[in-house]
Amino acid sequence: MRIIAVLAFISTLQISLAGDSIVKLKDNGYEDIVIAINPKIPEDVRMIEKIKEMVKDASIYMFQATKQRLFIKSVKVLIPKSWSTNISYERPKTESYDKADIIIADPFIYGDFPYTLQYGGCGVKGKYVHLTPNFMLNDKVLDIYGPRGRVFVHEWAHLRWGVFDEYNNDNPFYISEQGKVEATRCPLAMGGLSKIDVCLNDNCVKESCKIDHDTGVYEEGCEFYPNKDQDIHESIMYSQTLDPVNAFCDENSHNKEAPNEHNRLCNYQSTWEVIMKSPDMISSAPLINPSIVPPSVSLLQYKERVVTLVLDVSGSMNEHNRISRMYQASEVFIMQIVESGSYVGIVIFSSGATVQSELVKIVDTFQREKMKTFLPKTATGGTNICAGVRKGFEVNKKNDASTHGTEIVLLTDGEDKEIQKCFNEVGASGAIIHTVALGVNADKGLEQLSSMTGGLNYFVSDYIDANGFIDAFSKITTGSGDFTEKSIQIESTATAIDAFKCLTGKVTIDNTVGNETFFLVTWESGIPTISLTDPNKKVYDNGQFVSDSVSKSTRLKIPGTAEKGQWEYNICNNEVAAQVLGLTVNSQASDPRVPPIVVEPYMSTDSSSFRNPVIVYAVVTQGLSPVLGLNVTAIIEPENGKIRTLQLLDNGAGADIMKNDGIYSKYFTDFSGNGRYGLKVRVESKSKTAKLALPKNQALYLPGYVENGAIISNPPKPKVTTDELNIGDFTRTASGAAFRVTDIPSGPLPDVFKPGKIIDLQAIFQGQQVALSWTATGDDLDKGNASRYDMRMSHNREELLDNFENGTVVDTTELIPLPAGTMEIFNFTPQNITIKNGTVLYFVLVAIDKVNQMSEPSNLAKALLFIPPDPRSNSTTGAVVLLILLAVFFTTGVVVLSVYCLVRKKRQY
Repeated sequence: MRIIAVLAFISTLQISLAGDSIVKLKDNGYEDIVIAINPKIPEDVRMIEKIKEMVKDASIYMFQATKQRLFIKSVKVLIPKSWSTNISYERPKTESYDKADIIIADPFIYGDFPYTLQYGGCGVKGKYVHLTPNFMLNDKVLDIYGPRGRVFVHEWAHLRWGVFDEYNNDNPFYISEQGKVEATRCPLAMGGLSKIDVCLNDNCVKESCKIDHDTGVYEEGCEFYPNKDQDIHESIMYSQTLDPVNAFCDENSHNKEAPNEHNRLCNYQSTWEVIMKSPDMISSAPLINPSIVPPSVSLLQYKERVVTLVLDVSGSMNEHNRISRMYQASEVFIMQIVESGSYVGIVIFSSGATVQSELVKIVDTFQREKMKTFLPKTATGGTNICAGVRKGFEVNKKNDASTHGTEIVLLTDGEDKEIQKCFNEVGASGAIIHTVALGVNADKGLEQLSSMTGGLNYFVSDYIDANGFIDAFSKITTGSGDFTEKSIQIESTATAIDAFKCLTGKVTIDNTVGNETFFLVTWESGIPTISLTDPNKKVYDNGQFVSDSVSKSTRLKIPGTAEKGQWEYNICNNEVAAQVLGLTVNSQASDPRVPPIVVEPYMSTDSSSFRNPVIVYAVVTQGLSPVLGLNVTAIIEPENGKIRTLQLLDNGAGADIMKNDGIYSKYFTDFSGNGRYGLKVRVESKSKTAKLALPKNQALYLPGYVENGAIISNPPKPKVTTDELNIGDFTRTASGAAFRVTDIPSGPLPDVFKPGKIIDLQAIFQGQQVALSWTATGDDLDKGNASRYDMRMSHNREELLDNFENGTVVDTTELIPLPAGTMEIFNFTPQNITIKNGTVLYFVLVAIDKVNQMSEPSNLAKALLFIPPDPRSNSTTGAVVLLILLAVFFTTGVVVLSVYCLVRKKRQY
């Protein structure tokens, strides 16, 4: 059994990772690729011309690289509203910065390296490609990364086809089966020179790298310079920079030995094999006529935000206090969330629909206060969702005679058998519909409305101690990409508090937020007593909060910028019975130059059946740079209110494919019934461990190349000191899209989930022993404990890849599996094997659960015994010569080249 694409069920459940993208593939051509320019980038018309050049060149290069299968038909460029208007600019429809395929933005951490955010497995689409404005405008960086069109195709392969890089910055060299030190690359036939800069004062010379006696590979600082003048074509995922490269490594040229992410995650398939299995390739035969037309480029520019609340006031909204909770959440949206300068309208619907308020431009608190008076407080009648949507379109259209790019926030708890009747109108509207499904009977067609328009969809249960209603409305913010406009949820908690007891805790206002800070306290039956203490010990009480008896909430707005640090709260129940008390804290960026820390929760799919797990993701970033070392918890609420929590990890094991990339992940299998599930993520920094990092999957920073025997060097790669990237304490909460689970059987659930695949197995020789390490998997994927392990080894790597069972059994009977996520260490002495210098052994591991279900075979681990040569034989002579030459230097005051050369030779001593 060959280990290729064995996690098919994961691939099927992850299809929605890039679900925000509106790209379509039609007749071999990609249509509607969205490229978004960040609002913080100063206006520069050259940017648009460079984008046009890039996609034109990328289309030709892609067509060649895919063997005349795929090219680019059309691209849409989103231009910030701060740039000058132009009669040729169209208004966006469902396109937005948050859903763009390519984002052009300044890096928050140094560097102009292009990269793609990937958090699915092999063959799974990524989220977006990030390019910097300097990369787009400065032609000098093209020597480092290659022409922009080629870089586009390299990153598109990550984004659309789910392949990974064939270099490895952490392991740039390895020892081959032939005992040679090789650069981590594909193909192996790509020649070049391995050189290191040896410097004395400011004088540096490139010299041949020496072997590190501890590792057996080249010394740290050694770099590989590929030959430019060679006939190598299959290397797009290694070095698209070089002119002859115009194809992906295929089965014939693939370097299976290279210790890169592509081999680890794609089970040693070549990039071309993985690409050919993508839906794009399966549906696209090579074109007989090889000519293609240049892609069309549409220019779209943001306008003011136009959003109408379309609220259900049917009779069922009287149940479970829904009408009051809807008022409460809508009031939060109007008073705190919707951005200043936006146009807001209100529509209510039951059997028919009524306009409560036409569009009003939100300029200050006066308009907000006025708007909330139009929120409904009573409910009666049936449910006609399409009537509400149509009326919302009418309101939005009054802004500039079009619904293009406008938004509707649609909330309902009821079913409507005729909801499909307005699907065509919705699809043609060019509007975005965000849906909030309330309770167990909310119409099943809501998700279709949000899906076809690129909107958000949320589920809110009838259990009010989850704060889900307010959380959902807090997440419906602008999609313009301007972080200074967005309200960020710092804290959200609600729980039942006994009579005369208090809800207490601390809220951290960190350095990245503080403007427009609101503390919102909610209650169920009676207003509580409030005490809020800021970091300077100033106390705020009920007298400073502004209460609203209809919404059962009271709000404190902190003037100016809130004090940084810990805010302590005591919210005490004065009622004679228990009631639910809640606290929500929102804030905005405190400095327009410093992006705030944000968390974006995602699910691997929006629907799944019982036998298919879902994966929960939380991407934590500051200015697109990942934030590491956090405590991340997912809170999942099904329709029955039985909340489940998951600790999400960034450990490169289980559901998490890559360690320390700021993407925290976990499988979710603890289903408690059919229906919708809501998602919320809470993030908390760990003291002194949270820090920023560089994004993973960076395009190769080519140090230079060899041309006609001479090395042509690029500027040295900028170095980032991680100590400079430490960040302080902070908290964040955010809602994620709802997902649906079906086909859950009644009664006790069968054990259908096998242990998860181990993807980080490592092996090294320690004398005559082999030391193996890996992250423990679980009984059910990455949950619980596996029952036992089955480990096999072989001198032949292909033997283990082709047939795990044919490998030699390693005795692991004494090894009791640890809980999932724990580091396992196992040492053993191979029997009947002569261990000598150059011995190579390969290992693969399988985990088995209590009902004998086996995990997929792990990644292949390689142990190579390297015994360094004894340097003592020539060290004495060299040291004597060095002393003599140094004496000459100090007596004459002349720097001789011999000293420099000897320093180079003796740096290994």
